[in-house]
Amino acid sequence: MPRQATPLTDTKIKSLKPKADRYRVSDTGGLLLEVMTSGSKIWRYRYQLHGVRQPALTIGNYPEISLADARRQRDEWAALVAKGESPKRAVQAAKVEKLNTVSVFAEAWIAEQLPGKSESYQTTIRRILAKDVLPWLGGMPLADVKPADVLELCDRIKSRGSPKIALLTRNVLKRMYDFAIARGLVESNPAAALVARFIATEESRTRVLSEKEIGEVMRAVYASDIRRPLKLALHLLAVTMVRKAELTESTWSEIDLDAGIWDIPAERMKKDQPHRVYLSRQAKELLIELRALSGRSLYLFPSSRGEADRPISKSTLNQAVRALSLDVQHFVLHDFRRTASTHLHEMGFPSDAIEKALAHKIVGIKGVYNRAEYAEQRRTIMQAWADFVQAQIDGAKVIPLFKQA
Repeated sequence: MPRQATPLTDTKIKSLKPKADRYRVSDTGGLLLEVMTSGSKIWRYRYQLHGVRQPALTIGNYPEISLADARRQRDEWAALVAKGESPKRAVQAAKVEKLNTVSVFAEAWIAEQLPGKSESYQTTIRRILAKDVLPWLGGMPLADVKPADVLELCDRIKSRGSPKIALLTRNVLKRMYDFAIARGLVESNPAAALVARFIATEESRTRVLSEKEIGEVMRAVYASDIRRPLKLALHLLAVTMVRKAELTESTWSEIDLDAGIWDIPAERMKKDQPHRVYLSRQAKELLIELRALSGRSLYLFPSSRGEADRPISKSTLNQAVRALSLDVQHFVLHDFRRTASTHLHEMGFPSDAIEKALAHKIVGIKGVYNRAEYAEQRRTIMQAWADFVQAQIDGAKVIPLFKQA
């Protein structure tokens, strides 16, 4: 006759000490307590289904789950086993029920999938969910969302003049439902049923500012009423050829004014590769003035809101541009990079060096063996481009851009 387990008591449980290897102590009816080498204690339920030993199910940690609560859970699962039903499937069904609505599941998806992604990516995803997805679909059961619901949501977004946001929303929902399918929470992906091109097309922008327009934009910047640091930020964006977030989130520790270099770490770059910016004379003068304006902040462009030391938001520069009285049509900040590339190519500078200055990947053998990364050529390019921008600004009488000694 098999030996009967002695029921556990709280006193006995508290006396259990960790050992070199984890070990299990039985209660009754398949309930056992596993003592880990760290000292933590975990309730598990061991059972057979249709005469076959099954992997132990985890109930939870002691003392968060008391002895009495663990026994109640054991009894619930034992009742299922007695009827020939799987307690493991019951656990999975409970998880599905807990993550039933789009809103609740979206929170779980964000918590598991967004950590480790870039800050700009996380911000974009959260904004799309908060502004469009959750107000429209959040209260629906996850499995009840149909392609027609996603299409209606995308049509609503397009109706306000944002077709690309509509396409991005469809893509976010597709990724979210792929995640749900992989975990057995739903069987189909309503967003995947929608062909992307029927929502919107990812048209690449081709806007390049002419020489005249470069001068018009920059003169409008300095003639405006926006704060001086934002004027310097827009000027730096034009002459350094970096992306907006790479500038707004920059810290003084990345910049060596004496050496004339700015090293942007990989985690802040789009391609997850570190990037060095060679600072032109104009860029260094802008940074010297900015240093005095930023005070003791770690950031080049500290936020004026709140007491915490943090950078301005990525939308701040967009708002500054919208405040300008520009005669330049269809201009966005990212056009600075394309404009620089186009004019530098027309000046006859090497394409590979220009691509490196823009932090673009060079494919093929040149990219593999490019150890020096065209350092001297890039220094020359950055100074030539800053001089070019300055020449366009000087095409008309404007207030001095740099303080005179």
